[in-house]
Amino acid sequence: MDRWISSYGALRWRLCFSRTSQILLILLYLICNVGGQIRYSIPEEMKKGSLVGNIASDLGINVQRLRSGLARIVTGENTQYTELKTDKGIFVVNERIDREQLCGDITPCSFSFDLILENPMELNHVTVEVLDINDNSPSFHQHDMQLTIGESAATGARFVLPTANDPDVGVNGLQEYYLSPNDNFVLKRYSNSDGRKYAEMVLEKPLDRERYPNLSLKLIAVDGGTPQKSGTVNIDITVLDANDNSPVFNQTVYKASVKENAPKGTFIITVNATDADSGSNGLIYYSFSKMQGSIDSVFEIDTNTGVISLSGAVDFEKNKKYEIGIEASDQGALTDSSKVIVDVIDLNDNPPVIHVMSFTSPVSEDSPPGTTIGIINVKDLDSGHNGHVNCRIEQNAPFKVKSGLKNYYTLVTDAVLDRESVSDYNITVIATDAGTPSLSTKKTFNIKISDVNDNAPVFPQAVYSAPIVENNSPGVSVLTLRAKDPDENQNARISYILEDTQIGASPVSEYMSVNAESGVIHAVKSFDYEQIKELVFTVKAQDGGSPPLSSNVSVKILIQDQNDNPPQVLYPVQTGGSMVAEMVPRSADVGYLVTKVVAVDVDSGQNAWLSYKLQKATDRALFEVGFQNGEIRTIRQVSDKDAVKQRLSVIVEDNGQPSRSATVIVNVAVADSFPEVLSEFTDFAHDKEYNDNLTFYLVLALAVVSFLFITCLVVIISVRIYRWRQSRILYHSSLPVIPYYPPRYSDTLGTGTLQHVYNYEVCRTTDSRKSDCKFGRAASQNVLIMDPSSTGTMQRIQSEKSILDEPDSPLEQKPPNNDWRFTQGQRPGPSGATGGPEVAMGTGPWPQPPTEAEQLQALMATANVNEATANLGPGTMGLSTRYSPQFTLQHVPDYRQNVYIPGSTATLTSNPQQQQATAQQATQQALPPPQASAQPEPPKAAQTPASKKKSTKKEKK
Repeated sequence: MDRWISSYGALRWRLCFSRTSQILLILLYLICNVGGQIRYSIPEEMKKGSLVGNIASDLGINVQRLRSGLARIVTGENTQYTELKTDKGIFVVNERIDREQLCGDITPCSFSFDLILENPMELNHVTVEVLDINDNSPSFHQHDMQLTIGESAATGARFVLPTANDPDVGVNGLQEYYLSPNDNFVLKRYSNSDGRKYAEMVLEKPLDRERYPNLSLKLIAVDGGTPQKSGTVNIDITVLDANDNSPVFNQTVYKASVKENAPKGTFIITVNATDADSGSNGLIYYSFSKMQGSIDSVFEIDTNTGVISLSGAVDFEKNKKYEIGIEASDQGALTDSSKVIVDVIDLNDNPPVIHVMSFTSPVSEDSPPGTTIGIINVKDLDSGHNGHVNCRIEQNAPFKVKSGLKNYYTLVTDAVLDRESVSDYNITVIATDAGTPSLSTKKTFNIKISDVNDNAPVFPQAVYSAPIVENNSPGVSVLTLRAKDPDENQNARISYILEDTQIGASPVSEYMSVNAESGVIHAVKSFDYEQIKELVFTVKAQDGGSPPLSSNVSVKILIQDQNDNPPQVLYPVQTGGSMVAEMVPRSADVGYLVTKVVAVDVDSGQNAWLSYKLQKATDRALFEVGFQNGEIRTIRQVSDKDAVKQRLSVIVEDNGQPSRSATVIVNVAVADSFPEVLSEFTDFAHDKEYNDNLTFYLVLALAVVSFLFITCLVVIISVRIYRWRQSRILYHSSLPVIPYYPPRYSDTLGTGTLQHVYNYEVCRTTDSRKSDCKFGRAASQNVLIMDPSSTGTMQRIQSEKSILDEPDSPLEQKPPNNDWRFTQGQRPGPSGATGGPEVAMGTGPWPQPPTEAEQLQALMATANVNEATANLGPGTMGLSTRYSPQFTLQHVPDYRQNVYIPGSTATLTSNPQQQQATAQQATQQALPPPQASAQPEPPKAAQTPASKKKSTKKEKK
């Protein structure tokens, strides 16, 4: 509170004159001696009793002086707002002060009064300034503002907006205007000469009526008080189409008439208007003028044609004339108006009127008879006998109308309801008066019956059966169950549940599943007919009522067999390590039972019917296979010309679609004794190995070829590097140059044991494909089981067979030439140490003289031979000690005795004397050494007819 006191000084004279002089002095005191001026500042709207100021303290006097001086307010305006408390020496608020009411827009706002004290007399002037508080919000004179702006309005167009009023002053008064965010308008703010603020809305972006036919904006006025207050006005902008011609009626007033009680749709009149615009702006729409009460309930107008017809009942007793305002408008906001006067022609008849007071629908189907559905009120504007009304129901339905109070009727149920039989009723109530002729009114009630869950789901069948082929895909649909429930909605919503049953030791849920919504039964996993042939389980259909009702059905799923198993050959047994051969004597007659192929198929039905066919055979004219029993029999007499080894390929097929098959190899030995069969041992083993797991060998061959290819690359690169390094060494060495000879040629040049050059070619006879050195072990009298891994000798022969298997091969070993052998000292190593590098065989003319690189290659070969012979023991041919007892020089001729190996330490010398001595020594030792001549002959196999023929051919050759 602001307070200031201005004192002019107080001069107090004490006069001791006569009484008259004292009075004069008092008047002079009152006129000339003013005690002071006091000013207070208080905010408006203070409560009654609020402190204004401490007058005693401000005057510098005590409270007793106020009492003794009879302090009081003597003059001034608006003194009712304050009160002097002389007992406390303060001014308080006596009445609520409204600054806006007291001063309006005047600032500052204050009121003044005089305070007088007696004994001695003092006069004090008090001014109270009322400060403004922000107790008023900016306000507009209207809450909504309607603007109609054509979409063709140019940018920059200005629109004056309403001005807000705030009774507060200063900072609490109106300070600013704001416009809600939009894309088209901006706000410009201005101030009048008197300081009042106002705003204008400026079009910044053209309007598009097709996008925004209406815009709703808010103009916000705010003051600067604390807290800040605001006021808003809604600006509704209607964007008009660019339309410059309004419709025009051809008449200003239309007149027509209609009879009372005319039916709905009765034609009244046609109004017409024209519009000079073209296109869409020239289309006219007709409508009733607004604010005409319930005119729409009596008449209707076709918006396109202008035809006015009756849409409700007209009653002469109620309205004798109707004045209808009509409007014609185009697609813009341009309109024209006219008036239609309709006169009602009196017929003096009034049918009863039915009013529905209360109506309940739907009605629960379990409602007992007598349940109230609706209450209707029936009135007839006629009087007397013509106003008496009787109500009844037109149809034969489980409902009836009961009369209650005057003009009131109740619609009740008359029988038990069943929604499943009839779900809804259209009940027509007829009200007929007693006039002559009588008039009646009908009122139709659509009564729907609500469902109660009183029906359980029902399956059309008691048992469902469906097949499924084995090896099905998991999740495949097997069967669809459909249950019906005559209830509706949730009560008819059926859920399908798989009952917990056991199939074997497993729950049924591991095999089948059912879709709760659709009832589709799916297979959970793939079935195998050989393990399970049928599934029997129960499915429950349950509705969604409360409580739910359900029913069960049995489902039987039959697993159908599929030809998914090929035949399995039980005999002859196909083993991985040995082969089974059946023996047939050469004296066997036609129909001789060789063996029987036994096979089974785990499938069933025709999928398990097996048939046997001979697919391949060494001699198809010798054997046949029983189509159904698989017996292998001879179909002619066995002769000596028939080969010992007979290979039969029997295919076993089932009768499925598509059929599956298995192949078995039956080896038959046509011989009279086991020794005769032994010569075929290697071929049996080879055939078994050839047919065993062909896929494995293909993969293995691919891997080996890849490995060999990479190895060859590495070896070639290494050899080339090695040759390059050796060539550099030989270039600086004193070693003799070794000549190079092409394949199938050898050279002595005086360094060997003979005086002339001899050329030997290794060859075989045409009947030498089979080795005479074969061994076998008989397992029984008729069946010969041969194991290719029984001895190392058999493996050696088997490996040689692949080389010597061609009939015209030139690699047949000839007997050794005993006239051309090296002594023990002349050989590249110890006798029998290893099968040294053979002389390469070839044909063609004599080549050009060897180059330095070729001579180096021959030297390297000699060095490799010397190194190999030094590391191996005698008599093993380079084999490991495991096979040395079986493969000694007693069994295989010494090939090194037939081939001269250049580079031997015995012959590699550049001294002619040493060469001559060596030649003499070789001449003396031309005969083989003692241990070589004492070698026994290799054991021969037992003579068979085949071997006898071979021997004969050899002798002839």
